[in-house]
Amino acid sequence: MFFKQFFDQKLSQTSYMVACQKTKEAIIIDPKRVLDEYAEVAQSEGFTITSATETHIHADFASGLRDSGRRFNARLLVSGEGDETWQYRHMPEDTQYLKDGDVFAVGNVELEVIHTPGHTPESISFVLTDRGAGSDEPMGMFTGDFLFVGDIGRPDLLEATVNTEGATREGAVAMFDSLKKLNDYPDFMQIWPGHGAGSACGRSLGAVPLSTLGYERRNNWAFKFEDKETFVKELTRDQPEPPNYFARMKKVNRDGLSEFSIKEVAVHSPDELSNQIFDLRNKEDFRKGFRNGAINVPYDSKFLQFVGWYIDYDMPMTVFANPEDSTRLQKDLASIGFDNLQLIVPIEESDKYYDDTYDNLSPEQLVQGHQNKNILDVRSTSEYKTGSLGNSHHIHFGQLDKHDLPFNREETIYVHCQSGIRSAIALSILKRLGYKNAINIEKGYKGIKEAMQ
Repeated sequence: MFFKQFFDQKLSQTSYMVACQKTKEAIIIDPKRVLDEYAEVAQSEGFTITSATETHIHADFASGLRDSGRRFNARLLVSGEGDETWQYRHMPEDTQYLKDGDVFAVGNVELEVIHTPGHTPESISFVLTDRGAGSDEPMGMFTGDFLFVGDIGRPDLLEATVNTEGATREGAVAMFDSLKKLNDYPDFMQIWPGHGAGSACGRSLGAVPLSTLGYERRNNWAFKFEDKETFVKELTRDQPEPPNYFARMKKVNRDGLSEFSIKEVAVHSPDELSNQIFDLRNKEDFRKGFRNGAINVPYDSKFLQFVGWYIDYDMPMTVFANPEDSTRLQKDLASIGFDNLQLIVPIEESDKYYDDTYDNLSPEQLVQGHQNKNILDVRSTSEYKTGSLGNSHHIHFGQLDKHDLPFNREETIYVHCQSGIRSAIALSILKRLGYKNAINIEKGYKGIKEAMQ
């Protein structure tokens, strides 16, 4: 048997390829939308990708399931569990719909389907047994967003993103019951999760790429509860705010996306700019001069975690960026379902549009008389609850344009996050909203606490 784990750091998302080395058949599990890595591995190993499947309808990235069928002519296997609202639509006629207890094979590798609702109603997991090696014991389980290293999947996304009333409690109760199903499996069974640290699909995911069921039984908080109501209360508290694009992903992964392909994106600096505008420079260069209205999301390893809060999926995009990044940028945006990058303005030509700046302030300067200052805390709710300045106002950095701020647009506003990264993004939003005197606090709340000691 061949086994390979693919980890996308920008999404904190994990997918897998399993193959039978005798028959040369391969399956990909939870594929991301850009399929190049899977094709390269299959070619180098001499495999044919004959199947593709996924554990559930994802909310945090654009699925490559349907494109796997188009590109590789792979048979598609998807969950047939869940209610009518969240079942797959517009699938190929030969799609196989999987139910609890179903068994299918890829060559001599056997996969058994376990219905493990909780994160979503249709969630399934796959128990792998390597029959080709003569084993009757399960080697491991692909758990998707059911069981992570150190955590379990959050149950609130349907309610938080697509307003399915009551789904959070229903999911938490289902998760309690799903965990009990693991009692039938041995400690030595490996756990292959769908995400790692940094994902918003759980609260405190571990950075280790895989685990064993025995280790999780001893160390994962979710296995410590015998009382259902206590478990439900613990699971549903302090989950992180889901990025705005999650709602879009749930729907397009259910209904389908067009096939992804690289295109030629225009590169020039026209007299007038239109559409939604993102400035991909670092925060220090941005603050010294920028086009008011542009959102500053630096093009780094956290780009996708941040840009998904602000993308308008119904509007073309213009970016200030390096034209050499066009292909990579298209692939990154495609991974969260956006295919309408229209114009790249080269960074070296961007200064012709600059009409604004903003200032930084040290935490030492902020804490002097901070009780009389307008302070905006743009951290997550869980961060805010762990400690804050008593007179600060809290609005999550990704939700600033959805709330009325308790300041007028002429007042001086001092903005901070935890370390100074998200507040810099927030400054570009506030400037776009007309808050002329917004100031970014360097080093964020960490610096503020140190300055107050």
